[in-house]
Amino acid sequence: MADVISDLAAEGDDIDRLVAELTPGQWQMPTPSPGWTIAHQIGHLESSDRLTTLAISDPAAFEAQRDRMTGDFETSVDATAAATGAMPPADLLASWRSSRAAVLAALATVPAGERVPWMVNPISAPALASTRLMELVGHGQDIRDALGAGWTATDGIWHLARLGVRTRDFAFANNGLTPPMREFRVELLAPSGETWAFGPPDAGQRVTGPAADFCLLVTRRRHRADLRLAAVGADADRWLDIAQAYAGPPSAGRQPGQFKRPS
Repeated sequence: MADVISDLAAEGDDIDRLVAELTPGQWQMPTPSPGWTIAHQIGHLESSDRLTTLAISDPAAFEAQRDRMTGDFETSVDATAAATGAMPPADLLASWRSSRAAVLAALATVPAGERVPWMVNPISAPALASTRLMELVGHGQDIRDALGAGWTATDGIWHLARLGVRTRDFAFANNGLTPPMREFRVELLAPSGETWAFGPPDAGQRVTGPAADFCLLVTRRRHRADLRLAAVGADADRWLDIAQAYAGPPSAGRQPGQFKRPS
């Protein structure tokens, strides 16, 4: 738990450095997410952090708010991002810093083994922290793309890579498909050069490639055609088309060729 909280804090600090010196005009720059500016992205992160803290501190209040969102999830998310993103940039940044600190503190209070209510099912605190890291990577990439900035991934993305693997069946079911009966083998090259392996070594279907590419895939920030990921097996190959680690309806993601393939 301490590791994922530390990695979550570091990823948030990295994005903070990216936006801290932006001019008011730059906060209004469009990002690859249709209709979302940089302010929308930070507004979404701020409101999501507050929602996470509420899930930990007042589960009943969280569930009531979640239930109000489920009627039209995407519209609700867009509206919240727009409302929060409309704050003056200095106020928005200060509020996001406060909500980030609050969610880190709240996550640290959850007893080991206890589950927290979340969007689909209750999850453990480490898994919940991993979803926050997923949001930072995904929305942070949108901000970097808007600014033409690069992403230097660290081994802290292990938590997101693991989440991406664990949400395989969700991605299939979310697209109206029957999840494969057998696990895949997923072997990813970490930023440090280490190999991260998930699933049985003798699995008949597998996915391989850089961990950073896999994280951009499961956050739907890159099309598989622009990533260095390979699949063996029909189901594994299909997964690379639909992988999605976050709740909500299937996302169209990015278009092939929209971004340069990493060298």
